[in-house]
Amino acid sequence: MRLRSLTALLALLSIVLLVGVVVPGVLRFVHMFGAHPGPALTQEEIEAAYNSTRGEKTRPQRIPKIIHQIFHNWKDPGNESIPSDWDEVRATCKTHNPDFEHRLWTESASREFIAENYPWFLKTYDGYKFPVQRIDSLRYFLILKFGGIYLDLDNGCSRDLLPLLYYPSFLIDGGKGTLSNNIIGARPGHPFWQLIVDSLIPWSFYYILPYFTIHYASGQWFVTAIWNKYFSRMPADVDEEDNIYRVMMDMGEGGARWVFFTQGRGGSWDNWDNYFFSYIGNVMVPWIVRNVLWFPVVGAVVFGGLYWLRGRSVRGMKGYKVVADMA
Repeated sequence: MRLRSLTALLALLSIVLLVGVVVPGVLRFVHMFGAHPGPALTQEEIEAAYNSTRGEKTRPQRIPKIIHQIFHNWKDPGNESIPSDWDEVRATCKTHNPDFEHRLWTESASREFIAENYPWFLKTYDGYKFPVQRIDSLRYFLILKFGGIYLDLDNGCSRDLLPLLYYPSFLIDGGKGTLSNNIIGARPGHPFWQLIVDSLIPWSFYYILPYFTIHYASGQWFVTAIWNKYFSRMPADVDEEDNIYRVMMDMGEGGARWVFFTQGRGGSWDNWDNYFFSYIGNVMVPWIVRNVLWFPVVGAVVFGGLYWLRGRSVRGMKGYKVVADMA
């Protein structure tokens, strides 16, 4: 009896763990690849809104004229000269935005910034297993502290970025899968980036594989999960200063036209599992969310309907008895 009771208890605990922890965790993970809450704008809409109010002081500029970019040469430590193609891409932003402050954060300058302004994070910063995680986390602290616009070095500018400065904060939505952290902007001290910074240590785990760890501990999966959390807490009458926008940058066919940015060579942090899981994350999971996850719901409805009809048939057989087979 004791063994049977122990088995039943373990079974009950397993069910509780499955229902209370595993299933919600899986649902939260899958939810990151679905539709995202919060306001979205195409680059054309941002351009049109700026042109319609040009010369009129109807909207305040919220984001300062600073462009942050980061270069950590982990393949050749100590060499702070960026590759020529990235330097050319970076030059496009200087050309189109000559009155902006352009800051390039090297590895030594980055660590000094964290040590001076956020010493409580230095142990986590130094302890990241993959160097790109330091770049991921650093951009959040820079935007929180100084405000401005952050761009990856493989993103350039095709025109001036002034129209983007009239929004309190923004990041990029590629239209498929999770949100992106390759281009972000904000006023200093924006609460979304404060929540991002506060969440870095609690999310700082090794998730078995490099791709999972980079994306889920500090990268775009992490940003998307915190985005969902931020909007779940946001009141309906949110102050515009605390709002944050998704700027649509779908590179696929039929996507909204690009106005402000260009795309160059990326892939500087790819690991052995990156291409495989990138395909799963950007293509397979969104397809499953759109086309497969509703199957169990339909199945449950169909099964429930058949079960209900069968029950009606049995209840309708009043006055009859089931006679045993005499054969």
